[in-house]
Amino acid sequence: MKKLLIVMSVLLMLSISSFAQEGKMDNEAAKLYNAGNKQKKAGDYEGALGSYASALNISKDYRIYYQMSAAYKKQRKFQESEQALNACLEMNPKFETAYNSLGTTYYSWGKYEKAVESFKKFEETTQKKKQKKRAQKYIGLAYTKLGSQELKDKNYNKATEYLMSAVSNYNYDAAYLKLADIYVETGKYEDALQAADNAINYRSKKSKVPKGAPHFYKGLAFKGMKQFDKARESFGVSKKDKQYKDRSNHEIKYLK
Repeated sequence: MKKLLIVMSVLLMLSISSFAQEGKMDNEAAKLYNAGNKQKKAGDYEGALGSYASALNISKDYRIYYQMSAAYKKQRKFQESEQALNACLEMNPKFETAYNSLGTTYYSWGKYEKAVESFKKFEETTQKKKQKKRAQKYIGLAYTKLGSQELKDKNYNKATEYLMSAVSNYNYDAAYLKLADIYVETGKYEDALQAADNAINYRSKKSKVPKGAPHFYKGLAFKGMKQFDKARESFGVSKKDKQYKDRSNHEIKYLK
C-alpha cells in the first residue's frame, strides 16, 4: 500500500503540472489554489483546506476539488476525500486521474469493491498504455484484498472468484499463494501446485511474501497426493525460510 501511495503522489504531481496547460482559473481563486498547494506540500493540510475552500467560494473549479481531496486523504478523512473527488468528477467526468485517486481513497478506506469499480473506470478512461497497466495492477491488488477477507471466513468459492479476478488483471504472487492455500484446503492438489509455482515464478524483488511459503504449500499438496518424496523435498526448501522452519520440520517429521 505504501508503494501504491508513492505512485499516486507521482501521478498527483504530473496532474498538477498539466493543470497549467488547461483552462484558466479565476485569478483570485488561482492565488488561493496555489497557496493551498504550497501548504499541502509543506504538510499544513488544514491550512491547505482553508485555502481551497476560499478558492471554491470564488470559483467552482474541478482542479480545486481534486487538490482538496488529496489534502483530506493525507488526513485519512476518506469520506471527505470521496465527496471532493465526486464533485471534481461531476464537473469533469473525463478527468482520468480523479478516478485513480478515488480508487486509492477507497482502497485506503478498506472499501475494496468500490476501489475495483474506480480503478476499472480509470482503466476505461485513460488512453495511455502505462496508465492502463497501472490500473490493472491496482484492480488486482483490490481483488486480492477481497479474496483475503473471504478466505479468513473460509468462504472458499467467493475467495477463489475474487483471487482469480485478481490474477487475471495482475500476476500477483500473494494472490497466487492464497489460491494455493484454498486449493490445499479443498483437496484440489494439482491446482495448488500450479498456483504455488505461479507464486514462485511471479515473485517480485520487493515481494513481502516469504520465500518459503509457496514451497510449503507445494509440500502440502504433494502430501495430499501421497507423493511423500516430493513433499519432503518441498518442505526441505521451505524450512530454509525462518517463518516456515518449524512448520516444515513438523510436516517432515510426520510424513510417512
